[in-house]
Amino acid sequence: MPTFTIGDDDFLLDGQPHRIIAGALHYFRVHPDQWADRIRKARLMGLNAIETYVAWNAHEPLRGEWDATGWNDLGRFLDLVAAEGLHAIVRPGPYICAEWHNGGLPVWLTGTPGIGLRRSEPQYLAEVRRYLERVYEIVVPRQIDRGGNVILVQIENEYGAYGADADYLAELVRVTRDAGITVPLTTVDQPEPDMLRDGSLDELHRTGSFGSRATERLATLREHQPTGPLMCSEFWDGWFDWWGGLHHTTDTDAAAAELDALLAAGASVNIYMFHGGTNFGITNGANDKGRYLPITTSYDYDAPLDEAGNPTAKFDAFREVIARYAEVPAETPAPARPAPAFDVALDAVIGEGVRGDRGARHPSPPSFEALDHLGALVLYEAELPADASRDGEPTVLEIDEIRDHAWVAVDGRRVGTLSRTRSERTLLVPAGSHLALLVEEQGRVNYDQRLGEEKGLIGLPRLGGVPIEGWTATPIDLDELAATGSPLAWGPRVARGGFDLDAQADLFLDTSGFGKGYAFVNGFLLGRYWSNGPQQTLFVPAPVTRAGGNDVVIIELDGADPTAARFVPGPALGPLEE
Repeated sequence: MPTFTIGDDDFLLDGQPHRIIAGALHYFRVHPDQWADRIRKARLMGLNAIETYVAWNAHEPLRGEWDATGWNDLGRFLDLVAAEGLHAIVRPGPYICAEWHNGGLPVWLTGTPGIGLRRSEPQYLAEVRRYLERVYEIVVPRQIDRGGNVILVQIENEYGAYGADADYLAELVRVTRDAGITVPLTTVDQPEPDMLRDGSLDELHRTGSFGSRATERLATLREHQPTGPLMCSEFWDGWFDWWGGLHHTTDTDAAAAELDALLAAGASVNIYMFHGGTNFGITNGANDKGRYLPITTSYDYDAPLDEAGNPTAKFDAFREVIARYAEVPAETPAPARPAPAFDVALDAVIGEGVRGDRGARHPSPPSFEALDHLGALVLYEAELPADASRDGEPTVLEIDEIRDHAWVAVDGRRVGTLSRTRSERTLLVPAGSHLALLVEEQGRVNYDQRLGEEKGLIGLPRLGGVPIEGWTATPIDLDELAATGSPLAWGPRVARGGFDLDAQADLFLDTSGFGKGYAFVNGFLLGRYWSNGPQQTLFVPAPVTRAGGNDVVIIELDGADPTAARFVPGPALGPLEE
């Protein structure tokens, strides 16, 4: 069987020096029927390996209900990589960041009372062991020394930016080795001395994550990894977007020059991302470094392949650089073709009231977690205290914190919104007897200390300083909402339309005429849209469409009246960062 080891200066494939030129491709962000296409294009750019994270919360959204089929079929994905003649690098976390919902950690895990995340805490370690053992059941037989293609496995992820628990890292190594992983183990951290020191162990191979100043950062990495090959395990060739921001890009020539500097120095590299894909459904994460910023549905990342899998100028530039250091296939991918463009008339879908148990009363609003609700919406309702408003005048509604966005109604009439991003906690509301708040979870923070925070109405709301008690909380299921219509007279609005296609095709749904909400095609939840941008289209992967009749459903939360859906020839990801 082939061998893959770490020598004094190089990675060694069957004892011979080997340079890794890899690209990141997350199977959970790409429709499974399009995996092979993206992998093939990686080979055509000159890559010799594919790297992927493993998203624990995609495989086990509910404790004990493990899924490794369909979108979660990691084994099939690795086999497709092997079929294309490429090696594979697996990064199972358990924490992955990746601008992914909750950093990849399941909500049931982070919501466990008393649990200590990413450290040597017994509850956490017990669940992590069980998770990694399930992942390694898939990875172990696919290692290169067993006839497969997996050459590296990463321990944790940029741990030096979070903690310094060496016992925790050692336990991850023990579980990994005991499960049968024999290929080299790596860690990755930003090239800062404290992060490189705290985020690894001497028995592991340290690698770096950066996107510029390659020569300087390789030198810092070498100070902390004195022997063996240098590797940038995350060469950031673009960046992610958040709602309300601009579309981030990096200069193609500058990125190509940095890649050239890495390869000229003899380093190995993993390009993050080769193909970003999409945060389909409600899988986007969020950042909060003082201000909450939810990540967009698109994870285009300004990568060599765009969100729809088409080659960009960066693909050609990187291919040219790689060809200076490695053999590159003569074949090139076909250029992008315009997607079908057409309009679809939409008709309103009227529901028959809120479904679910509205009779259970709670002293204060229960969190999404307390309701065991993994969806995006919960309707909170309460009767307003009669003594809170003076002479029928408007009164201030005060809430400790909204997580993350709320539409507020009094006596069935919408009166305003509250936004976590805008740090809004008070709203002047008219006199009335019944208060309702439709709260949206916009994306769980994927980085640092806010991992696993509760969602919903935080604290006990007050009206004119008087506590509001006796709450009902009704989880709203988006699939049910799309199928049967709006449960509230004041919102959301649900609209549906049909269209025909001659054959399956990638599509782009223009959302610029909508406010805020969700879109489905043929029952598949494309993701979130929001008029504050930057993203103004939602990608529809061809495999969710069909020849003949198709349907589109819009769930509009912000008050727009969706009377038509427009499909356009290409993506509109928003104004560029200057």
